[in-house]
Amino acid sequence: MRDSEFCFTHNPKAEEAKRAAVIKGGESPKKNYNPLRPIKLNSNKSVVNLLATTINEVRQGEIDLRVANCIGYLSGHLIKALETANLEERICEIEKMIFKK
Repeated sequence: MRDSEFCFTHNPKAEEAKRAAVIKGGESPKKNYNPLRPIKLNSNKSVVNLLATTINEVRQGEIDLRVANCIGYLSGHLIKALETANLEERICEIEKMIFKK
Protein backbone atom coordinates (compact mmCIF):
# COMPACT_ATOMS: atom_id res chain seq x y z
CA MET A 1 0.00 0.00 0.00
CA ARG A 2 1.37 3.35 -0.98
CA ASP A 3 2.07 5.95 1.67
CA SER A 4 1.73 3.41 4.46
CA GLU A 5 4.20 1.58 6.60
CA PHE A 6 1.93 -1.49 6.57
CA CYS A 7 1.03 -3.97 3.86
CA PHE A 8 -2.63 -4.61 3.03
CA THR A 9 -2.84 -7.56 5.42
CA HIS A 10 -1.46 -5.70 8.44
CA ASN A 11 -2.81 -2.21 7.82
CA PRO A 12 -5.26 -1.32 10.61
CA LYS A 13 -7.02 1.14 8.28
CA ALA A 14 -7.79 -1.66 5.80
CA GLU A 15 -9.34 -4.15 8.25
CA GLU A 16 -12.81 -3.96 6.68
CA ALA A 17 -11.41 -4.34 3.14
CA LYS A 18 -9.28 -7.28 4.29
CA ARG A 19 -12.30 -8.98 5.91
CA ALA A 20 -14.29 -8.52 2.68
CA ALA A 21 -11.41 -9.96 0.61
CA VAL A 22 -11.14 -13.00 2.88
CA ILE A 23 -14.89 -13.64 2.63
CA LYS A 24 -14.82 -13.23 -1.15
CA GLY A 25 -11.89 -15.66 -1.43
CA GLY A 26 -13.63 -18.22 0.75
CA GLU A 27 -16.81 -18.06 -1.31
CA SER A 28 -15.10 -18.38 -4.68
CA PRO A 29 -15.48 -21.75 -6.41
CA LYS A 30 -12.48 -23.99 -6.11
CA LYS A 31 -11.43 -25.29 -9.48
CA ASN A 32 -9.29 -28.24 -10.35
CA TYR A 33 -7.45 -27.13 -13.46
CA ASN A 34 -5.84 -30.50 -13.97
CA PRO A 35 -8.51 -33.12 -13.25
CA LEU A 36 -7.47 -36.76 -13.22
CA ARG A 37 -9.43 -39.50 -14.94
CA PRO A 38 -11.60 -41.62 -12.66
CA ILE A 39 -10.44 -45.15 -11.92
CA LYS A 40 -12.02 -48.13 -10.17
CA LEU A 41 -10.66 -48.71 -6.70
CA ASN A 42 -12.40 -51.83 -5.45
CA SER A 43 -9.50 -53.90 -4.12
CA ASN A 44 -6.29 -53.47 -2.19
CA LYS A 45 -4.37 -54.28 -5.37
CA SER A 46 -6.05 -51.43 -7.27
CA VAL A 47 -5.15 -49.01 -4.46
CA VAL A 48 -1.54 -50.26 -4.49
CA ASN A 49 -1.42 -49.67 -8.25
CA LEU A 50 -2.79 -46.15 -7.76
CA LEU A 51 -0.15 -45.40 -5.15
CA ALA A 52 2.65 -46.75 -7.33
CA THR A 53 1.44 -44.64 -10.26
CA THR A 54 1.15 -41.56 -8.04
CA ILE A 55 4.65 -42.06 -6.64
CA ASN A 56 6.09 -42.27 -10.14
CA GLU A 57 4.15 -39.16 -11.22
CA VAL A 58 5.52 -37.25 -8.23
CA ARG A 59 9.06 -38.37 -9.00
CA GLN A 60 8.65 -37.23 -12.61
CA GLY A 61 7.06 -33.90 -11.62
CA GLU A 62 3.82 -34.78 -13.44
CA ILE A 63 1.39 -34.32 -10.54
CA ASP A 64 0.82 -31.55 -8.01
CA LEU A 65 2.18 -32.51 -4.60
CA ARG A 66 -1.07 -31.47 -2.88
CA VAL A 67 -3.01 -33.85 -5.11
CA ALA A 68 -0.49 -36.63 -4.47
CA ASN A 69 -0.70 -36.08 -0.71
CA CYS A 70 -4.49 -36.20 -0.87
CA ILE A 71 -4.39 -39.43 -2.89
CA GLY A 72 -2.00 -40.97 -0.36
CA TYR A 73 -4.13 -39.90 2.60
CA LEU A 74 -7.41 -41.10 1.10
CA SER A 75 -5.80 -44.34 -0.09
CA GLY A 76 -4.92 -45.21 3.49
CA HIS A 77 -8.54 -44.79 4.54
CA LEU A 78 -9.76 -46.76 1.52
CA ILE A 79 -7.41 -49.67 2.30
CA LYS A 80 -8.76 -49.81 5.86
CA ALA A 81 -12.36 -49.66 4.63
CA LEU A 82 -11.76 -52.44 2.09
CA GLU A 83 -10.11 -54.61 4.74
CA THR A 84 -13.00 -54.02 7.14
CA ALA A 85 -15.57 -54.87 4.48
CA ASN A 86 -13.65 -58.04 3.61
CA LEU A 87 -13.43 -59.04 7.26
CA GLU A 88 -17.17 -58.47 7.74
CA GLU A 89 -17.93 -60.70 4.75
CA ARG A 90 -15.71 -63.46 6.12
CA ILE A 91 -17.32 -63.24 9.56
CA CYS A 92 -20.80 -63.51 8.00
CA GLU A 93 -19.74 -66.61 6.07
CA ILE A 94 -18.29 -68.24 9.19
CA GLU A 95 -21.41 -67.42 11.20
CA LYS A 96 -23.58 -69.02 8.49
CA MET A 97 -21.47 -72.16 8.65
CA ILE A 98 -21.54 -72.34 12.44
CA PHE A 99 -25.26 -71.65 12.93
CA LYS A 100 -26.27 -73.89 10.05
CA LYS A 101 -25.30 -76.96 12.06
